[in-house]
Amino acid sequence: MRLNGEISSGEEEEEEVIMEKSEVGTTPFLGQKLVVGYALTVKKKKSFLQPNFIALSRSKGIYFVAIDVNKPLAEQGPFDIVLHKLLGEEWRDIIEDFRQKHPEVIVLDPPDAIQHLHNRQSMLQDVVDLNLSDCNGKVGIPRQLVITKDKNPSTIPYEVNKAGLKLPLVAKPLVVDGSAKSHELFLAYDEFSLSELEPPLVLQEFVNHGGLLFKIYIVGDSIKVVRRFSLPNISKRELSKVSGVYRFPRVSCAAASADDADLDPSIAEHPPRPLLERLAKELRHRLGLRLFNVDMIREYGTKDVFYVIDINYFPGFGKMPDYEHVFTDFLLNLKQNKCKKKLTA
Repeated sequence: MRLNGEISSGEEEEEEVIMEKSEVGTTPFLGQKLVVGYALTVKKKKSFLQPNFIALSRSKGIYFVAIDVNKPLAEQGPFDIVLHKLLGEEWRDIIEDFRQKHPEVIVLDPPDAIQHLHNRQSMLQDVVDLNLSDCNGKVGIPRQLVITKDKNPSTIPYEVNKAGLKLPLVAKPLVVDGSAKSHELFLAYDEFSLSELEPPLVLQEFVNHGGLLFKIYIVGDSIKVVRRFSLPNISKRELSKVSGVYRFPRVSCAAASADDADLDPSIAEHPPRPLLERLAKELRHRLGLRLFNVDMIREYGTKDVFYVIDINYFPGFGKMPDYEHVFTDFLLNLKQNKCKKKLTA
């Protein structure tokens, strides 16, 4: 079996060499080992399994072993934890079957829960249902409209008028399939140019946010916030003079970090910690996930009004500050908590 051509034996062999080199000069771990089987895309392996992370993991007794997708998963291992991010129904069926038959193995994360985030309509629904007004702020989502695949693009302006959405609008592909294209966005200044776009789409009202986005990384109970530059504010004057649809790359990923920039404190101040902790706790429970990140913006001119504009499963943790220690602690805690449950059962 070959899934999307993502994994080959040559790549796996190269990975093992890298892992061995990272061990040079480290003290051998003599305690109980934790074996993590991983099934990741080539790109994800490169960004996540960095040499420093592998070396730190080995020093704590954590061993990463590549899963061979050309062999039955049940015949590999044994694994304490399975970490995966591969696409396709075939893989989802395999990992779900393994999860059901091997409850002793921690699977990060359930495939059905991950699939929930592959649709931009369903991914934000759990945010809509939240009430965080008692946590020093308000969290919502921009007003949005789903344009399904069966809609003729020429009818999009009519649908926008009917829904009462205000310009400008951010257009995003409805389905997140892991490709760069699924993370592109378009900014539409006039409704008629929307007919140039190809459904299925999600159209969101653009919210001025001072050109700053907060990437909130969630790894189990740990929360890390990184500031990124985003699209600048759009004035009414600019809106009246500009027309057309403009394409942007994946803004939150491609943009430079804003953590060291000299920014207006009213824009740069992190969301309140109580708000972040409650948001993370609620989303972990509602989504059934432990590894994800939330893209959040603060409405310009306010102190406590926030909008969630995207949620991503297993994002680029390699860009998160101190990710090596956060992730190794997370994996060890998972195993420890699993052992405690066995003892009290």
